[in-house]
Amino acid sequence: MSGPAPRLSAAALAQAVGGGQTTALAAMELALARIAAYDAVQPQIWISRPADAALLDAARAVDARVVAGEHLPLAGVPFAVKDNIDVAGLDTTAACAAFVYSPSGSATVVARLEAAGAICVGKTNLDQFATGLVGTRSPYGIPRNASNLAYVSGGSSSGSSIAVAAGLVPFALGTDTAGSGRVPAAFNHLIGMKPSKGRWSTSGLVPACRSLDCISVFTGDTADARLIDHVVAGYDAADPWSKSLADKPIAGRVIGVPRRAQRQWFGDAESEYFYDRALAQLAEIGTLMEIDYAPLQEAALLLYGGPWVAERTAALAPLLASNPGAIDPTVRSVVEPGLEKSAVELFNGIYRLAELKRHADQLWDEIDALAFPTTGTAYRVAELQAAPIALNSNLGAYTNFVNLLDMAALAVPAGVRHNATGFGITLIGPADSDRALLDLADAYLSVAQLPPPPPLDLEGKMQTVKLAVVGAHLKDMPLHWQLTSRNATFVEATTTAPSYRLYAMADSVPPKPALIHAGDEGAAIAVEVYELGVAEFGSFTVEVPAPLAIGTVTLADGSSVKGFVAEPRAIVGAQDITDLGGWRAFIAQKA
Repeated sequence: MSGPAPRLSAAALAQAVGGGQTTALAAMELALARIAAYDAVQPQIWISRPADAALLDAARAVDARVVAGEHLPLAGVPFAVKDNIDVAGLDTTAACAAFVYSPSGSATVVARLEAAGAICVGKTNLDQFATGLVGTRSPYGIPRNASNLAYVSGGSSSGSSIAVAAGLVPFALGTDTAGSGRVPAAFNHLIGMKPSKGRWSTSGLVPACRSLDCISVFTGDTADARLIDHVVAGYDAADPWSKSLADKPIAGRVIGVPRRAQRQWFGDAESEYFYDRALAQLAEIGTLMEIDYAPLQEAALLLYGGPWVAERTAALAPLLASNPGAIDPTVRSVVEPGLEKSAVELFNGIYRLAELKRHADQLWDEIDALAFPTTGTAYRVAELQAAPIALNSNLGAYTNFVNLLDMAALAVPAGVRHNATGFGITLIGPADSDRALLDLADAYLSVAQLPPPPPLDLEGKMQTVKLAVVGAHLKDMPLHWQLTSRNATFVEATTTAPSYRLYAMADSVPPKPALIHAGDEGAAIAVEVYELGVAEFGSFTVEVPAPLAIGTVTLADGSSVKGFVAEPRAIVGAQDITDLGGWRAFIAQKA
């Protein structure tokens, strides 16, 4: 694959096929070429695919329908399906070879998409039995982040998110019980639509928690999410959880956000920065109101810490009894405790959830929507493999309560981390507010001024760190060679946030400054930011002499990078040079 493939638009492609500007056959040939090329990077995003010849025949059949005068809202649009959703002609595995079966027909949502002219090009990988938010729990391999292969794709709808992010298909179906349709969207710079429970049929879906499960969709923009919802939403008598279609408007734009003290970042200052920036942008289109997140968080804990884990156990009970070794060890450790849950615990959980839902429903009397971080951080694959339960739980901090409390949710991009992974926010509303959330997302995206998605990582990126230097390591200063010898790349000259003081340390050879955080008594100090490899950064850090240290420095734009800081003893006998604004000015004054 020579370079990143531009993302496709389902709406534009269907319009072009339906209008005769191109054909479904040409669209399929392009999709197959992209899939073949990306197989050199991540073949593990797929579990099964139809033969190319069968897909080309399916495309010709769509072209024949168009010529015959059929109006097809998704004419010739290739799409992917998470492999816990049935597609006629392809086995369903739920990422477990011992579970595999051949469905008698397609799931209702798949059938509706195909009736509209879309063509399924394959079944995608997932966290086994849709148990996980990471994408690392599959015997079919680990789909990795499309923009940085060292990082997780997010899960459990891992392969579906990468199929869209890599430009292989315009949209892909996922599922969402605890956040599986939202977390991968955030990490891969996508729209992730988690519809209201019952809005989209779950007939033909392998259950995770049957009373909570939703089929979801990944798209590159909100227009495609609207289009897919238009095609698949609606009552299905075959699904006992299905309900009549309703569209509840959002009356205003009072947007609830968690109190600052309740926001969890898991040490990720970059995510905190992007969320603060997103809130500032949301404030341009609405009014922000801090809410108490604790009741929602308590509801979230019921999913795995309470009796609802037994619903996952129920879905896997036959396999747990007959062949437990066939289940991924981490997945098994999650679902096995459900065997010990009692009916008393379940009913007490139901009662408590009803109380928490009443509280949540009353929120809508004060606010129109919620805007939460989709996740508080992102992790490398190696980190998830080392701590699979704890880090997965961190990723669900802002997602697990949504289906339990019968809410609609829409994940949207909100920033590109330094490591190229995505940060996202999720707009959350009451049941049936799906279309209104899409409108709110459009308003947010119109003011967010987000950069385009970063290039695809096609061969593994060198992991780098940004470092702010403030004194002897500045360009043309005595210790700058310690950066150039490590092939550090200059990023920018800027200043810190106006919350630091700068001191010229006493008896330091060569002369060096000490940067001290001083809050409201500080000022902006000139710095230079460089980028160097993780290994090089590590070797640089071990050479930093006390009382200096490498910590985290906040820059003028509110972002944070690693940088020189100092222990309190560094200013003993030192000269306060804050008013000069930087080390260069001090050196020039001395000269």
